[in-house]
Amino acid sequence: MTALWGISFDATPISGVVVEFVKTARHFADRGHRVLLDLGYDIKADKDLFFQPYRDEGTLLPDWVELARVAGISDIPGYDQQFVADVLRNVVQRGEPEPRIQPLAHQIADLIVQAWEAQDVSFVLVENGTLPENITYTHALHLAVNEYGARRGLGRFVLWRDHDLMWQSEPSSRKYGDYPYPATPRPPASPHIHYVVLHEEARRRMLDWTPHLAALDVLPNTFSYDRAAVDTSNAGFRKYYGIPEEVPLIARCTRIIQQKRIDRDLHLLAGLTDAYLFVAGDTTESPAEYERLTGLAAELGVADRVIFGGLLAPREGHSAGNRYSVRDLLAHTTVMSFLTSYDYESYGNPIGEAIASGVPYLTTRYQLYDTVYGGKGFRAAVFDPADGDLPGPGFIQEVRDLLDDEEKRADMAEFNYQLGQRHTTKDVLERLLLTPMDERIRLSVILPVYNEAANLPAVLDSLYHQRGIDRELYEIVLVDNNSTDNTVAIAQAFATEHPDVTLHVVLEPEQGVSCARRTGMRFASVRSRGRSNGDERFHLVSADADCRVAPDWLAELFAAMESGKAAIGVCDYYYSPEHFTGRPRLWDAIWKTLRCRAVTFALFGTFPDGKGFAVDRDVHDAVGGIEIFYQVQDGRFVNHLSDDWDFGIKVRASGEDIAFAPRSRVEINPRRVDHAINEVITGRAYGNDGIIVMQDIRVTGAAEHPDLTEEQAQQAWEFSIKDFTPKNTILPVLLTPSLLDDDVVIEFFGPELAERLARRIAKIKDEMRVLDFTPIHSYKTPSYRLYFEFREEIFARLRATVGEDIGYPPPLPQCLQDVPPERFTEFVRYYCEDRESGEAHNYFGNGGVF
Repeated sequence: MTALWGISFDATPISGVVVEFVKTARHFADRGHRVLLDLGYDIKADKDLFFQPYRDEGTLLPDWVELARVAGISDIPGYDQQFVADVLRNVVQRGEPEPRIQPLAHQIADLIVQAWEAQDVSFVLVENGTLPENITYTHALHLAVNEYGARRGLGRFVLWRDHDLMWQSEPSSRKYGDYPYPATPRPPASPHIHYVVLHEEARRRMLDWTPHLAALDVLPNTFSYDRAAVDTSNAGFRKYYGIPEEVPLIARCTRIIQQKRIDRDLHLLAGLTDAYLFVAGDTTESPAEYERLTGLAAELGVADRVIFGGLLAPREGHSAGNRYSVRDLLAHTTVMSFLTSYDYESYGNPIGEAIASGVPYLTTRYQLYDTVYGGKGFRAAVFDPADGDLPGPGFIQEVRDLLDDEEKRADMAEFNYQLGQRHTTKDVLERLLLTPMDERIRLSVILPVYNEAANLPAVLDSLYHQRGIDRELYEIVLVDNNSTDNTVAIAQAFATEHPDVTLHVVLEPEQGVSCARRTGMRFASVRSRGRSNGDERFHLVSADADCRVAPDWLAELFAAMESGKAAIGVCDYYYSPEHFTGRPRLWDAIWKTLRCRAVTFALFGTFPDGKGFAVDRDVHDAVGGIEIFYQVQDGRFVNHLSDDWDFGIKVRASGEDIAFAPRSRVEINPRRVDHAINEVITGRAYGNDGIIVMQDIRVTGAAEHPDLTEEQAQQAWEFSIKDFTPKNTILPVLLTPSLLDDDVVIEFFGPELAERLARRIAKIKDEMRVLDFTPIHSYKTPSYRLYFEFREEIFARLRATVGEDIGYPPPLPQCLQDVPPERFTEFVRYYCEDRESGEAHNYFGNGGVF
């Protein structure tokens, strides 16, 4: 099991930095990765924790987070807490040289790489690594990232997130020197690192400082929106801490250090005679500040209403025994306070947590408040330090009014909650686990896999040896769908052995090729938007792991997409005849289907098949990407298998064109036919009664495949053509009736038939009272109806265009054979719309394997 290695430069078990790490790491844990976290005790010098072992810090974190350290770091001569403190004082603040930094950084880097190798690390998340608290360790990380990334053949496997930077953290104190901060290691433009900052202002300042940085993104802190409600797990919170149930409670979640200005909360409390203040933070971090605050509380006469509750588990955690979490505190809080220093905060996590929990808040107008919250319209009681250092009578009265007015608090909290869902939630998987790609890449090839160890080397080799297209123009995104063999190891080894092509491995825990294809396309789409040349068209390409792409497959598909305006390009699919040597009857059925398909593909552009198609990224995003539908099979929900087809229908229905790229070819694996032929002969494949499900069609052993009998071959052909005709001949004109005005389409159908089809489609649409035929199944019923009504004429056109051997329509179902001719159209409607029996679905089949 591969691992995520987290590194916090905060050196504290719980802080805003650690909480954000937990939120991010949750997405890795959900996808089967181990999550390891180095709290930074051996990095930051001012916490007096260097080389001290972990004790009970893990109880504050979810049980899926393992605390980690770099073994052997305490044995490096000269690297200790005093050295780090001296570097911060002498090098960073005073600009004095220190020749020991680089040699020590190399030794630390070697140990970091050893730790990552031992834990099979595939992702690294660095929190606050640019802040120059320990520039030696930052240098070491840069060295380790480059060495490990090159050794493992990894892309941008590091997410480097800076919560605080020199211009955000106490700039007036000159703790980190002066701009342009010459001693601070500037972030290198590493091919292995994706940098993120918390807001646009930080991004602007970062680019002013390091204009060469291309892989830099904005990622606001994220919050899960679920109002903290009192329940049996936290109902005893107030009683446990001695807080009366009826009194207003002000909460402050913070480090207990001078910069957080908890003294302001104490002065506020002195003006609110009935309120209580709960301070959640480590009272041992700064003993002097804790002593100062308790003395001030006594001096102001509020000591009996102040609870220093110690560290609480993160809001994402839950109470366990006497261990309460921030969630429990918020469930009992009247208002959240954030009266911090003007120039200390970069984001303000407690505000975000209050908003997401449906709790009103009060705050200072700290330097970046309007950037993060105020400028977006959030409502709060705001204290402006420009009006004085401590809360005055006006602000105290504003808070008093808020505490007394339950309706006002509820309105404020609800307004902020709704606004926050638009501004402070992000899909973390898509926005920060995904990295910008090389500027030159124009295509991402998405390859869903499940236990494909036997087949994968040949597939990857065929993708690597594409002709007519530079490897720098495309990348491979392999989506592992819970493989239990060594599929992923094979992919990683391939990436290491072929560094000239980019390969990413993405995990998708929900079983089903549809889910895997959706995840891969989202991954590539979001990453591609990090490219600066965003005006160029970018294409998402689907491939199947059990098929073989021709050497010119990608080049021809790319050329087809670039030369036209089509949103989707569909490949040509074929079988190699040598796989059917000795089975002429089966091959004849297959060949007839392929010939029919070639005609309709050229006419209508058809719909995408997962075996090979490309879609314009912008169109993919505009229609919402791949959509997963679910069906009930044997009492449980399963993925509907036709995600690729339904995606094409959404694109076509949006007004976009689909083009056929006949020279972009994919060879279909014959095992699909060999596996399903018995079901095809009996008129079933991939399920029945409208249930379309994925089947594992891997061959488990050598098997001989005799040819079909004449009767079986006819049954197979009829099954195939019944599936083919509604989908490939009727559905395109059903979705886009304007095709029936096209000269080549009119030539195929004939003017008279084309005109009658157009009239009939309009009438059925009006009769069904639908706006369009886009939703799944909405298009099946009218397609089936039109097939029955026009089958004889359509087959006549196929015979005339493809060949006389196409023959005549398969026999009607018995129930329709018994219907009087004058009522045929009426009963076709009943038959096709009868969802309860599923007879029409079974007649037409669930998927033509030819």
